[in-house]
Amino acid sequence: MEIKQAEFTLSAPVVSMCPKDTKPEYAFIGRSNVGKSSLINMLTNNRKLAKTSSTPGKTLLINHFIINREWYLVDLPGYGYARTSKNSRQLFQKMITDYILHRETLINVFVLIDSRIPPQKIDLDFINFLGTNGIPLNIIFTKTDKPKQRELTQNVNTFLSTLSETWESLPQHFLTSSVTSFGRDNLLSHIDQINHSLANQ
Repeated sequence: MEIKQAEFTLSAPVVSMCPKDTKPEYAFIGRSNVGKSSLINMLTNNRKLAKTSSTPGKTLLINHFIINREWYLVDLPGYGYARTSKNSRQLFQKMITDYILHRETLINVFVLIDSRIPPQKIDLDFINFLGTNGIPLNIIFTKTDKPKQRELTQNVNTFLSTLSETWESLPQHFLTSSVTSFGRDNLLSHIDQINHSLANQ
């Protein structure tokens, strides 16, 4: 897939304010500071599309970006950021849950996992939540340029092995780096295949 056009559409505080059309939506979500905005900018070849920050927890709304005028890339708030009030965390959780469970145009959720660290319970719990509710998903391991190859392989295998304790068949996963653009073509090809399948239904 070649991304010829990527534009910000709107930011919504609630699902009812999301776009009203029926274009397919692909949502990206992960723990705060997992590299979500950088990944989105890498995928779209636009460093300024999604706002990046060294301070986690900056994405506070449901952000829609229209891609090639055909589908939406959706940037969801990160989960698990402790430096917000309990009330704010509850609002974020409700926003995310409402979107994931009730957004009819949501086709797939990409869950971003930091490849530099061992499995985190909050990530495993969120993926299990998606699986329990029958939400199509893929796993994206980010920042794969950071750890050494042996450490990267060990972290990815450990995460997948831990997840297999609750999954009969694991979701497809991708390795990516926003610095080197590694994994970009595979990820976009995957989205392209899903779009073609939808068009042929």
